[in-house]
Formats: sequence, structure tokens, C-alpha cells
Amino acid sequence: MTKLRNGVLGTGGIATERHIPAFKHVKEAEITAVMDVNVERAKETAEKFGVKHVCTSLDDMLEKIDALLITTPNKFHAPAAVQALNAGVHVMCEKPMALNTKECEEMVLAAEKSGKVLLIAYHWRFMKESRAAKRLIDSGEIGQPLVIRIKSMRRRKVPGWGVFTNRDLQGGGALIDYGCHLLDLAMWLTGSPKPYEVSGTTFNHLSMQKDMVNEWGTINPATFEVEDHATAFIRLENGAVVMLETSWAANIPKDEETISISGTKGGIEVFPLRVNKAENGVLVNSDIAWIPEEKPFAILQAEHFVSCCFGESTPMSSPEESMYVSSIIESVYESAKIGNSVKIR
Repeated sequence: MTKLRNGVLGTGGIATERHIPAFKHVKEAEITAVMDVNVERAKETAEKFGVKHVCTSLDDMLEKIDALLITTPNKFHAPAAVQALNAGVHVMCEKPMALNTKECEEMVLAAEKSGKVLLIAYHWRFMKESRAAKRLIDSGEIGQPLVIRIKSMRRRKVPGWGVFTNRDLQGGGALIDYGCHLLDLAMWLTGSPKPYEVSGTTFNHLSMQKDMVNEWGTINPATFEVEDHATAFIRLENGAVVMLETSWAANIPKDEETISISGTKGGIEVFPLRVNKAENGVLVNSDIAWIPEEKPFAILQAEHFVSCCFGESTPMSSPEESMYVSSIIESVYESAKIGNSVKIR
């Protein structure tokens, strides 16, 4: 059996703790090569996981693989993806797709020209609650979605490691790193409608305070360049609206990750999964008692990507859908900067 040869660009925690172990469970795939600007870390990763090649250039790695997994800082997503696609190599890229819509468009064009798979790794789509909610919504359980509420909220968990607070490398903070997950999921659940107008605000007051209390390491206000809290009101072309709030650091009782969708026939909440309806003259809240889970979401995502590369499946997340998410994020930042709503072209 021919295996899909995968290369990993960037050997930080997301690669070594999630993606590489997940691909190890896919019998039709193998990790053939790794590369990182920190060559010693790449060598350690190769030794730990039994990877044959440690590469020092992307050109060299692309000659040895069929598919590339990009887990670098956000700034390098688009250049690496375009180079790989142009070389005839499939790509799975960590979220977000890119720093801005223009870079996303370049990635989409490269995928179209090459005919290769481009999958953005929005892994929340593979969670059991998400897949069950999608089945319920697609069956007409809530009718036409009208109002979508998203909360991706952490009390005091600003990442105190890596480059998460570096604007040049990441493009932003809590929204582009954390809120993007549930934003993508909510858009997918409701049929991926196209956004057309965004009004947003961003804050970083808590992270700029001296001696901030933070559960995830020490934050230096002098080098903190991004937002730790963002809100947005998003209008969609199908008439629905999205209300989004996301934060790394908020003065709230506890962390909260929720999606609540109100439709014409009923409503649905995703975490935990619940359906709310009016039936036979009464109001009914239906808790979902059990959801089957075949495998962990990371393995399901890896299997799906490999299946797509072999032409056996269609990507669950199209490049265009991921670009919509990035266009919303870019517009939230622009709206916050100018203090007014922004139309998405």
C-alpha cells in the first residue's frame, strides 16, 4: 500500500502534541520529514517520532513529500502554502488561514491552479458535539438560522509562551488565535453564509496592567502588541446576524465556550448540546443524552485530510469558507481601528 508522505513545517507544541501523534494513527500516512527554524528542535522531534528527514529548506522538503502540514506562526502560512501547492503538494494549514484576505485569495488561487487539496485545520468541526449539531441543523430541526451567538471566553489565560502576543508574526491576539475556532464552527453549522458587514471593537486593558494575574505564564506589557478581548456584530448575506465575543483575559466567573443559534423553528446550543423549541403549547428544552464518538477529533481530522489527498473525500472545510472567517477577522480589526462598521467586499 502506498502511503501519503507528509512533511511538517514547524515543530512547536501544536505539531508535537496533536498533529504528529494523530497522523501516527493513520495507517495510510507517514511523517517523512520535518523542518523548523530551530534546527535542534526539529532534530529532537524527528528522533522522538522516528522521522527520516530533517530539512533545512522548504524546497528540499517539498521534494520528499506528497503533503505538507503547516504549523508555523501565522505570518508564514500563506507563503509556505502557496509554495507547496505550486510544487504540486497537498496542504493542511493550521488556523487561521492567513493574516488577511489578500493572502487567503493567493492560497485559494494556488489550490485551484494546482488541483491539490488545501485544508485549514479548524479542528472544532470534528468534535462530536459539532458533528451532531450539524446533523440536527441540516435536518431542519431549528429551521432557518436567524441569530448566532458565539462566546470564546477565558478568564485569565493569555498565552505566556511562543509568539502569541507578537502582532507582526500573528496578526492579532485573542480573536485570530482563539475566537476564530468557534467563529468558523458557527459559520459551518449554519451553512457557511457569506458575511457582508462587520462592526467590531478590541481591547487590551487587562494585559497592559502591571503584575497582571494570569494562569498561563507571565505577560510583559512592554511587549504585548495585540488584543486580549474582542467583540463583533456581523451581518450575513442570508439575513442572519452573528454576535461574537472572545477573550484571553476577562473579568468573568469562569471560562465559557458556547454557540447558541436561534432559528425560525427552534434553537440549538452546542456546548453542551441542547435543542430548544415550542411544541404543543409548551416550551421544551431537550438535552442530548449521548453522542457516539468514534475517535478523538485530531485523528478524525488527520484521517479526513489523508482521504481527501487520495481523492476519496471532499474537504470538510473549503478554502473559501476559511477565507470568509479570515475576512471577518480582518474586518473586525479594521472596524475597531476606524471606529465604524466595515463592508466586506
